Amino acid sequence: MAQSMSAPTQVVLGTATPGGGFPAYGAAFIDTIQEFEPALAIEARNTKGSTENVPMLERGELDIALVQGEVAYEALSGIGRAPADLRIVAAMYSTPGMFVVRADSAVRSIRDLVGKPVAFGARGSGLVILSRYVLDGLGLDQDRDFQAIYLERAGDGPEMVLDGRAAALWGGGIGWPGFVKVAIGPEGARFIAPSAEEARAIQTRHGFLKPLVAPAGSYPGQVDPIASVGSWSFVMARPTLATDIGYRIARALDRGHSAIATRLAQAAETTPANTVAATPRGAKLDAGVAKYLGEIGLL
Repeated sequence: MAQSMSAPTQVVLGTATPGGGFPAYGAAFIDTIQEFEPALAIEARNTKGSTENVPMLERGELDIALVQGEVAYEALSGIGRAPADLRIVAAMYSTPGMFVVRADSAVRSIRDLVGKPVAFGARGSGLVILSRYVLDGLGLDQDRDFQAIYLERAGDGPEMVLDGRAAALWGGGIGWPGFVKVAIGPEGARFIAPSAEEARAIQTRHGFLKPLVAPAGSYPGQVDPIASVGSWSFVMARPTLATDIGYRIARALDRGHSAIATRLAQAAETTPANTVAATPRGAKLDAGVAKYLGEIGLL
């Protein structure tokens, strides 16, 4: 756990199951912190994902962790549980949610997937929570209206689409590894997102979801932007994290923006300005992060 000593300060980062977006982000995050703040030694720990990361942060078993937007929203708001006393370190990236199918699939809309086998992700993944909200906004139930597949490892989903065991894979964001794998497959890929009318219906029911766009070129062969709904994922911290650690992380991410964006396209969205803009109303920034953001004029 985080400690103050002459040797590098050890910080434990919770990510998710191998093969998904969080471990990829975690690797870029760690390499960038190491480059710009070598006195911090950050250790990645694979977990079941966002829904496990929150209680592990609360118990002090992790110093910082990656938490998908819907899980952060529910935890901080106290939905289905007591409100979590956690802190925001950084906004990671926005996650417009969508499905991917093989380009030779007859599926053209979300409703075309009703009754079909769909890989929604690893059980502990926040992406599964996002899909529940999106589908609920359309009057659909993930388990009742689909042959829902939950994965042990996020990396197993693309293969299920490629070999036909699943009609679609749910995911989100820009450059998400699962979508990339389907897109570079022999058939190529087609992305299925809510229509404009469906997006309005989803936001009417779940106002915390925001309109988000995956720009053209976010995936191989994707020539048009994809409009959808979704949220921001966050690096979050236990409330007792030493102030200097949060400060040094925020400073390293700011100074290393070009480096982390080169390592992972999605991470180009990890900026101090996005952290300020995306932090949910009522949520608390880590004290060290707030100190740094104040010094650069954002707070």
